Amino acid sequence: MCGIAGLLRPGGADEGGLSGVVARMTAALAHRGPDASGTWRDGRHGIALGQRRLAILDLSEAGAQPMHSACGRYTITFNGEIYNHLDIRAELEALGAAPNWRGHSDTETLLAAVRQWGVAPALQRLIGMFAFALWDAETRQLILARDRFGEKPLFYGWSDADLVFGSELKALAAHPEWAPSLDRTALTAFMRYSYVPAPATIWAEVRKLPAASFVSFSAGATPGAWPEPQAYWSLRDRVVAAQHDRIGSEQEAVARLEQLLSVAVKRQCLSDVPLGAFLSGGVDSSTIVALMQAQASQPVRTFSIGFAEGGYNEAEDARRVAQHLGTDHTELYVDAGTALDVIPKLPRIYDEPFADSSQIPTHLVAQLARRHVTVALSGDAGDELFGGYNRHVWGGALQARLGRLPMPLRRALGAALGAIAPEPAETILKALQPVLPARLKVRHAGDQVAKLGRLLASDGFDGLYRTLCSIDQDPARTVIGGAERTGWAGHEMGRLSAELDPLDRMTLADSLSYLSDDILQKVDRAAMAVALETRVPFLDKDVVEFATRVPASMKVRDGRGKWLVRQVLYRHVPAEMIDRPKTGFSIPLDGWLRGPLKSWASDLLSPSRLRRQGLFDPARVTRMLDEHLGRRHNHSYWLWNVLMAQAWHDEWAHAG
Repeated sequence: MCGIAGLLRPGGADEGGLSGVVARMTAALAHRGPDASGTWRDGRHGIALGQRRLAILDLSEAGAQPMHSACGRYTITFNGEIYNHLDIRAELEALGAAPNWRGHSDTETLLAAVRQWGVAPALQRLIGMFAFALWDAETRQLILARDRFGEKPLFYGWSDADLVFGSELKALAAHPEWAPSLDRTALTAFMRYSYVPAPATIWAEVRKLPAASFVSFSAGATPGAWPEPQAYWSLRDRVVAAQHDRIGSEQEAVARLEQLLSVAVKRQCLSDVPLGAFLSGGVDSSTIVALMQAQASQPVRTFSIGFAEGGYNEAEDARRVAQHLGTDHTELYVDAGTALDVIPKLPRIYDEPFADSSQIPTHLVAQLARRHVTVALSGDAGDELFGGYNRHVWGGALQARLGRLPMPLRRALGAALGAIAPEPAETILKALQPVLPARLKVRHAGDQVAKLGRLLASDGFDGLYRTLCSIDQDPARTVIGGAERTGWAGHEMGRLSAELDPLDRMTLADSLSYLSDDILQKVDRAAMAVALETRVPFLDKDVVEFATRVPASMKVRDGRGKWLVRQVLYRHVPAEMIDRPKTGFSIPLDGWLRGPLKSWASDLLSPSRLRRQGLFDPARVTRMLDEHLGRRHNHSYWLWNVLMAQAWHDEWAHAG
């Protein structure tokens, strides 16, 4: 795991100048790779590559980067891990195409694979997470590539006449000619979703490379040109093809999932440094830890975060699972003061507006884990692949029922529910919880009432999904000069095949956007800020392709998601230890904004400050803040969006 950066100056450049620029860019990523740094340049072709190294595999100099292929044609700077690289080595050796290996790093394996098969065929063989820049001296091309799901980030864009790229935007900002302009359509999308969807970034001159793709630039590229990225794999195509290749046997499905996940865990436990796992006590992380412990010869190191507020505390659940599995467990309880200490760091950690509030506990649990290990496995992606979100459980059925009601009646009911303040709704529903079936019990019930009110007014299934995914239902009114662009995030539904059933439509759209642009980026930045590598076994290619073949009835059943994953977990952990309302890795944001974070938030959202920064409509923000502080509505997530954008602007406005 590393941080990579570099530039291509069409027409060539002085090598000393190239070295200085790439060294500055690489230095901005020192937190991603504290173990070593390296640069390489070729002035004749204007190419320079840099890396900050976090040594995980092959800790010797044989694993240092940038690395040259044995044939001398290719030079690479690589971030990530290729979990099946030993299998690829064996395949190369069987073909008689293996070089005299200098070490046992996956980077060296990748170079040999590219030499043997070419870029696209090599990428198709990889199982892992990665982003890399590869210079081909023969064709004089720079190739940028990213893994299938976007676990590892890669930004690229033009800074004057230089093509610049890096693992984080701060590396691009270190370029001496960096002068980007704010993209207000990207800011508008951020207000809707709490993240900026790929391929956009907050800067008009910079893009994110889409997952499962690569893009090539020639040494003679025209500054400002944007070649179209090429896909080497498509989750959408896999899901469509799987409609006619469903798994029919439940017994077979459970056994196969356990076997595939066990292989994925074994692959991802390959490390030359200490390794552990995040454990929330939920279905996904508990499944990963259970399979790790089943294969381990000693207790697995596990880590969790807890809160004093009961509705948000999963530490006790995690502790029970850890005790049952026999892990070496460490937990940390977090209060508002600890969160306050993290908040000032967030704009530097994320570089562009990002407002998934679980970024705070994610950073804290990564910080906790890093005191003991260098690599941590997580349970991310189980929800997106196997139907774990509430919208997956209720979405199709809810739309079927709502569709029977006339739209005027739906809007009237929605307005009535939306007018109920969160605290009375919470009180009423809490009183009903003891008499409700377990599958109908929810945490944070007051917020669910407000969400139901919004859903009643949505139009059609795609509209319902968009409402479920949106924090701001009309962000163009919030952002000054804002506008929405089609083809992003919630618009994924419109690009999906109509033959897909509702659950497949939702899980695929979530995987193509929310998973890649929110969940995985949140974890990457939060962990790499403290030089911790995270790995996601659920995103093993074989597990994902298996998940596309699992029918909806084996994902959502009896009002509960992830049925199939649960069956695997029940082989290792008693059901009663796991079956409880879904919490999510969240913080008590609504109360904190009215209490310990009130002064900070009120300062950032003051009308004078809003007018000076010019991002958001001051009147709209003031109204939302007043309603929240007055407990008339819970606008905590909406306000967090604005707060994160304002804090980002304070940190980075000078860059644009």
